[in-house]
Amino acid sequence: MIEFDQPIDRQNTDSIRWDRYDKDVIPLWVADMDFRSPACVIEALRKRVEHGIFGYTHEPKELKEKIVDYVYLQFNWKISEDWIVFIPSVVSGLYSAASQYAKKDDHILVPRPVYHHLRWAPQKAERDFSEVELICENNRIYINESTLQDRKEKNTRLFMFCNPHNPGGTVYSKKELEAIANFCIKNNILICSDEIHAGMVLDDKKHIPIASISSEISKKTITLMSLNKTFNFPGVGTAWAISENKELRDSIRQGVGTIIPETQIFGYTSTLAALDEGEAWRKNLLQYLKKNRKLVQEKMTTIKGLNLYTIEASYLAWISYEKSQYKDLSKLFVDHGVAVQPGSMFNEDKHFRLNFATQSNILEEALVRIQRALKN
Repeated sequence: MIEFDQPIDRQNTDSIRWDRYDKDVIPLWVADMDFRSPACVIEALRKRVEHGIFGYTHEPKELKEKIVDYVYLQFNWKISEDWIVFIPSVVSGLYSAASQYAKKDDHILVPRPVYHHLRWAPQKAERDFSEVELICENNRIYINESTLQDRKEKNTRLFMFCNPHNPGGTVYSKKELEAIANFCIKNNILICSDEIHAGMVLDDKKHIPIASISSEISKKTITLMSLNKTFNFPGVGTAWAISENKELRDSIRQGVGTIIPETQIFGYTSTLAALDEGEAWRKNLLQYLKKNRKLVQEKMTTIKGLNLYTIEASYLAWISYEKSQYKDLSKLFVDHGVAVQPGSMFNEDKHFRLNFATQSNILEEALVRIQRALKN
């Protein structure tokens, strides 16, 4: 746990998160962590750099086998090596899915709120889409079959899913996934499932890939995964798509190597090292994040007008201020030395997302500043 408490100066490192605001502002907006990647990843990159030649590359021959083992060990999902396709990022996979799995006259379903690229992908592909409002029960947000049915059109072809949910932190149960899967099977709808936060479930729940629910839904789903978030190397990371359906696999790679870059050598190196030796670090990370989550939970209960949704995974707190008189808290917080992600990014006003993957003392100070901003 000590390694996560160690302060790391990210100023002057060309960090998107730390360079946008003045030095006296604590940036809790962009979703990367203020923790060094595992020592095994750093050492693997060091050895690769010391080799000194960084030519064109291909995937390591053992990587797919290790991903098969990882997916089974972590999620109890049996897949085959030939189901795996490497892509440069989950984001590129989202955009490819929207353009490849839905034709020009097809319709797409997108959750709301959700990570903005799931919404932007249909827009960029010039596909018609509808946003499906998430339900809130007992402070937990999720989507179900009835909400999907309400927004479905006759030409709905694709559902852009996100599990664990970003920004809400929801981990879908097997029962909830079965309902979504049955809806898509019944209506002949494909699923593109963003599961990049799958390795960061904080409690006793288990992440269940929706494609693992049944053989039938497996053939209708492309699952996007990566270790970029879990092991904190988005700047060098890679991703992979999993599908039993060869047509979906072939389609997701459209443009890779031309307008979409191939996965590069440091992404492969980092991913392989994390798979081989990163598990102990991941478990320690989850314990630290649970400690930070508790800090956020305790502080939010003392601040009138703010409501923290249940956080079941990752390091992102989704917070509502719908019951307050404020129109945009993000600017007020910056004026008091804290930057958060405005809810407008997720198409949900009067909300904000807070990244608590930083040193606990920094997080505590940021929460004090938020409280002070609202008092003032």
